Amino acid sequence: MTLQFLKTDAKNEDFIKLVALLDTDLATRDGADHSFYHQFNGIDRLEYCLVAYYNHRAVGCGALKTFDPTTLEVKRMYVLPDFRGKGIATKVLTALEVWTKALGFHHCLLETGKRQPEAIALYQKNGYVIVPNYPPYEGVQNSLCFRKTVHGQTNKNS
Repeated sequence: MTLQFLKTDAKNEDFIKLVALLDTDLATRDGADHSFYHQFNGIDRLEYCLVAYYNHRAVGCGALKTFDPTTLEVKRMYVLPDFRGKGIATKVLTALEVWTKALGFHHCLLETGKRQPEAIALYQKNGYVIVPNYPPYEGVQNSLCFRKTVHGQTNKNS
């Protein structure tokens, strides 16, 4: 499956539509916890957004947000249900890692919920390691935080 990626910002209509679908999915998965998480998932401050296209159709997305001087936080990862299981999420994540490195950052950091086993498997498969929950997720029982060093990594897809 050949994907094309568009580096954009949070004003991109396709990115906005995919994030709306992601939020609907997360509201179902997170239940009563959704309002807590939702406050940290606004897109207005995201500078680095990526949309994956298959045959000119937006099928997946992800974004990066500055966490500290060496680290970008991976945000808003989503793939349309009909396109899951085809490696798209890994390709989006890899593209975000390559972008992180190109921007001069050394690490990717992210939070996902324990009710998202597909996401947990994706991050572990791609070399992310569980780290202590970082703010604002400290002490949040449903959160798992991951980190990966991308500086110096060689990427066979780049």
